[in-house]
Amino acid sequence: MATPWSTAGHLLELIRTGQATTRGELQRVTGLSRSTVGQRLDQLFAAGWLRTVPGGQSTGGRPSTHLQFDSGHAAVLAADLDTTYARAAVLDLSGRVLAEHTGKLALDQGPDRVLDELGQWFAELVTAAGVPAATVCGVGLSVPGPVDWTTGVVVRPPIMPGWDGYPVPARMQQALARHVGLPASVPVLVDNDANLMALGEQRDSWRDCSAFVLVKVGTGIGAGVVIDGTVFRGIDGGAGDLGHIRLHDGSDALCMCGSQGCLAAVASGRALAGQLSALGVPARSAAQVREHLDAGQPDAVRLAREAGRRCGEVLVTVVTLINPGVLMIAGDLAETHFVTGVRELLYQRALPRATRNLQVVTSRLGDRAALAGATAMVVEHLYAPDQANERLAAEAPDRNSGAPS
Repeated sequence: MATPWSTAGHLLELIRTGQATTRGELQRVTGLSRSTVGQRLDQLFAAGWLRTVPGGQSTGGRPSTHLQFDSGHAAVLAADLDTTYARAAVLDLSGRVLAEHTGKLALDQGPDRVLDELGQWFAELVTAAGVPAATVCGVGLSVPGPVDWTTGVVVRPPIMPGWDGYPVPARMQQALARHVGLPASVPVLVDNDANLMALGEQRDSWRDCSAFVLVKVGTGIGAGVVIDGTVFRGIDGGAGDLGHIRLHDGSDALCMCGSQGCLAAVASGRALAGQLSALGVPARSAAQVREHLDAGQPDAVRLAREAGRRCGEVLVTVVTLINPGVLMIAGDLAETHFVTGVRELLYQRALPRATRNLQVVTSRLGDRAALAGATAMVVEHLYAPDQANERLAAEAPDRNSGAPS
């Protein structure tokens, strides 16, 4: 009977995650014989997924050779779509950016036009990165709305008119086939922006944190939660939709979702832009609110701190329920005054038991967090043991039995 670690895909997982990086370690961890480990590794080397690097001194005094996942053997296309602009990039499998472009791309133009233009961006980026289109193994898209991750379909997004139920993966594949020349078999994975920002930040700086929460405060407000290394999405992608929790004071502020009194209606970047404009301070977006904050504009500072307190009201429940080790504030309003407001309410109202080991921090990856998360999503999906084994079998059926190539 096969052991849980008997396949080439499982050996790759051990190597990729650093659990076993030499042939001897693989034998000890898996219980497989030397010849079987060698056969499995032959499959991975033949696919171009592994490389060897010099290690330290072995116990016998001879230099050891370590096995390493070759992050340069393929490339990922990733894009972070916001309401009025997008950031797209070609990255290697470690998340290193090879080529990048940021520009205006309004979601309210509708998915057909947006995805086709994004396909054109990707064509230019692939050329700029100098990578053959044939090396692109997958595409990751970040969008500012709820996503059914299993299908990649956006579900009732409040700030993405015309996108509800739209087949984003299939349409993106068509655009990439037309503009980049990619086959339709190249997978396109889609997730909510806060989820991917959380995944990117957790993988980059907080891998040992078993309960990680990121709150993105920009045009809207949303959260991404990573539990034991896995994004928690809920039943159909609706987890983390903090912006549409109604506040207790019965505010009549109208939200983009159509309801009144939502957190996003009073504490998001869009809400603060409206409040500043009403005071005679020109602001049409969360980005412009941030510009006023960076300049120390008094009304912006006051409103941002109050918005942070309102957000903190909701986060008291989140922290009490999840008990995270890290609460990260990200997005346009992730600055001193807003975060101070969050901390005030959080530490005032949450029980000390829920906050004694809590770190409240701001984003480390900044504008690239969603790109990093999108890349991690694609890589971890394509190179997970079962998926890796299927790909190896499809590329070389004669290797699937374990015979060396």
